[in-house]
Amino acid sequence: MNDRNIPITEDELHAYVDGELPAERRADVEAWLAAHPDDAGRVQSWRAMAEMLHARYDSVVQEPVPARLELERLELERLERRPRQWFYAAAAAVLVAFVAGGTAGWVAHGAANAPSTFQSFTADALDAHRLYVVEVRHPVEVGGNERDHLQAWLTRRCGWTVFAPNLEASGLKLVGGRLLPGPNGPASFLMYEGASGERYTIYTAKTETGATQMRYAKADKDGALFWAERGVGYVVSGGSDRDRLTKVAQAVYDQAEKNGT
Repeated sequence: MNDRNIPITEDELHAYVDGELPAERRADVEAWLAAHPDDAGRVQSWRAMAEMLHARYDSVVQEPVPARLELERLELERLERRPRQWFYAAAAAVLVAFVAGGTAGWVAHGAANAPSTFQSFTADALDAHRLYVVEVRHPVEVGGNERDHLQAWLTRRCGWTVFAPNLEASGLKLVGGRLLPGPNGPASFLMYEGASGERYTIYTAKTETGATQMRYAKADKDGALFWAERGVGYVVSGGSDRDRLTKVAQAVYDQAEKNGT
């Protein structure tokens, strides 16, 4: 027997938007929304964001999860220390085009990065970006409202200081983050979102190359900027607007330098 006086939970609101709410509870949710305009506004904004994400990424979400993101395969590779030539070849196939480059005022601190490292890092980051930006309910493991916990958790698991930059000046709010398998151990993954629903991600993982200059890659409708500092590789991924992506990446770079990460 339903009790319409029971408050509607956040999970039920999300399930209502996603069409996953049990039929017997749907009328209760609709009655709740009619009486609570703030929640009704939130539901409407979630629907608008979901429609925007589906319009842009439905063709991607139907694709199978890339082999490089299968946890069993990555773990087996790590344990057996097998050669990674196959990995680099697959990464090269993912990238439509890439060019060496930099940004004014960004000085390279080391030798030019080996193409295979650049390609594998960028391909991993773009795969993760495309896999998770389409998620409405579960894009991250730890939400942005737990920034301190998120940073401490990823720092402890990854082995270097993981810092979630403040990108509000770029119109982006921290959605949260998650732990991913990287090429040489764990990788951190942070997601940011703009008012229009655009999403940017920051992927970081250990690299054998100490430092490199900035390099750009593009795959389908998404772009990425890669660089390395102090043995950690960074990839900022976003849409195809390279100027916008560069400004976001520069903000990430500047704050990472300031915080010594």
